[in-house]
Amino acid sequence: MATTRTAHTVWQGELLTGSGEVTFDSSGIGTQPVSWPSRAEQANGKTSPEELIAAAHSSCFSMALSHGLTGAGTPPTRLETKADVTFQPGEGITGIHLSVRGEVPGIDEAAFIAAAEGAKKNCPVSQALTGTTITLSAELA
Repeated sequence: MATTRTAHTVWQGELLTGSGEVTFDSSGIGTQPVSWPSRAEQANGKTSPEELIAAAHSSCFSMALSHGLTGAGTPPTRLETKADVTFQPGEGITGIHLSVRGEVPGIDEAAFIAAAEGAKKNCPVSQALTGTTITLSAELA
């Protein structure tokens, strides 16, 4: 069964001086402010499209890696994934770097790295972002 998740943004004003709010409709977790300075300079308590992509990518990758490790008979105890999404004004998103540290009983570093590479390739968010260079570093705790 397919699912659809929804968020919406209300933007007011011009790009450089305006601002907006993104609301997470499906989950109901709230509304967050967005602005050009929070995207291209310092966050200053506001989010950005790139931070939202980072959240989506790190959670999707973690789920995919957990699933792959469990399917291989080595379920993880803990996975901590960070996604760094780089935005360059005038160019757009220039890259994403995933880094994961895992506690996985019964697996060696090489097998963990291979599983992480598979998750990077196969997680649905990675697949949706194929126009962007995605790099990975993985290590066992």
